Amino acid sequence: MKLFKNIIAVACFTLTIVSCKNNTTPEVKTVALETTTEKAELDPNATYAKAEFTIDGMTCAMGCAKTIEKKMAKMEGVKFAKVDFDKKLAMVEYDNAKVTTTSLEEVVKKTGEAYSVKDMKTVDEFSEKN
Repeated sequence: MKLFKNIIAVACFTLTIVSCKNNTTPEVKTVALETTTEKAELDPNATYAKAEFTIDGMTCAMGCAKTIEKKMAKMEGVKFAKVDFDKKLAMVEYDNAKVTTTSLEEVVKKTGEAYSVKDMKTVDEFSEKN
């Protein structure tokens, strides 16, 4: 009789485990995202100026320097933007009619509170263009 009770108990336990198993699969939803990576056409008749300035407060090449570089490059009217982390130097070529040195400085400061711009100057040629 005890053997029979044990067999019944094991059968009930097994039946409970098997029947309570949750086999539902999570619902996967695909959401279409609209991404625009196109940059506006540059005006061939525009007057382009080149500016160099020092950026203080950067702590790394990939996080700080690349982020600032990308933000400046996305500005309408910017033809070229490069930030050299080792020299703490930013080089930007921009359309005079659409971008000013003040707007470049604002973009750097909006990227992070720790960043500050010094020695902003307009140049004819960059110190070292990579």
